[in-house]
Parts: sequence; structure tokens; C-alpha cells
Amino acid sequence: MAKRTSKAGNQSQPGRLRIVAGKWRSRLLDIANVSGLRPTSERIRETLFNWLAPGIAGARCLDLFAGTGALGLEALSRGAAETVFVEKSPRAAKLLRNNIAALGESATTVHNADALDYLRGTKLGKFDIVFLDPPFAADMLDDLCRLLDEVSILGSGAQVYLEEDCNKPEVDLPEGWLVLKSRNAGNVRYSLVGLEGRA
Repeated sequence: MAKRTSKAGNQSQPGRLRIVAGKWRSRLLDIANVSGLRPTSERIRETLFNWLAPGIAGARCLDLFAGTGALGLEALSRGAAETVFVEKSPRAAKLLRNNIAALGESATTVHNADALDYLRGTKLGKFDIVFLDPPFAADMLDDLCRLLDEVSILGSGAQVYLEEDCNKPEVDLPEGWLVLKSRNAGNVRYSLVGLEGRA
């Protein structure tokens, strides 16, 4: 999901999302007219998916706070087997479904739901990659990481992407979580966390 604060390196056309690479490379998709909704920048996505490249093919992904679906759609474009999207805004969730249909993709589910309520659900299965990009003002990452750790939906060797305000303290990670990569872009700190050995 995009923040109300600006993000560095966003080269998409206004109101459009551009897929950076993969089978849908350079495809432009509409963005819902929801206040503050903007995709994670192309610059950040390019770096993130370079980090994820060794494990993206065949991965099962969870895009919480999906917003435009920029992260989950990029994952599918680059070979992920499935992405589950969770987005609270009905308008954003509806347009995300429309964009997925326009791409002809079937390996997705879009849940119009609160992220915390979704995580507390049952029978979610295991995920290989989880994208956590909540609104900065909500200050939710500590709680989200703890809940993810508790609900046991992270598969063996799972990785979690975190996006946060670089002016705030770094997220307090659960025991056994390890920051593998981290960078700043403008006001954004973005990190990839590993959970190697998770059963």
C-alpha cells in the first residue's frame, strides 16, 4: 500500500501502476481513486525483487495492505505461483480485482478485509513471502510481526518484506527473525527479513 508521504523514485505515470519486469513488464494498470493511495516505487520494487530473485519462482505470497497490488502483482509477473491480496478499502480491492482480470491471472485471491482480522483467521496455509507495507501513521509493524510469528503461516525459509518510515525506530522483530537486506529511499526504510529454519 502507498503512504500519504512521498516515496522516492516513483516513475509511474500519475494514476497508473507500471509493472517493472517479468511476463507483464511495462504493463500499465489503473490505480483506485482513494486518498493517499500510491504504489511502492519502481526503484524500490526493482531492488526488492533483485533480493527475492533466487526464491520468487513458485513462491506463495501474501500482500497485506495491498492497496494498488504493486508488490503482489510484481511477484506474480516474476514467477510466483500465487499471491493472496488483503486490502481494507472496498474501492481499492474492487479495482485490484479488475486489474487482475485484465491481466488474465487466476492464481490470486483478493480479500476485502482488515489485515489484522485476516491474520487472526484460520486455515490460511503457509506463505513463502509476505509483504508488509502498512500506512506509516498507523505504526503497526511491531504488532504485525508479532502476530505473523504467532499464527504460524510462515513456511520454512520464509521471507518478510517490511516498509517503514526511516525517521522512526526500526521495527522490533520477533526472536529468530534476521534482517538480510535493508536500504533507505527518501523517507522510506525497506528491509527483507529472513526466517531460515522455520518449520
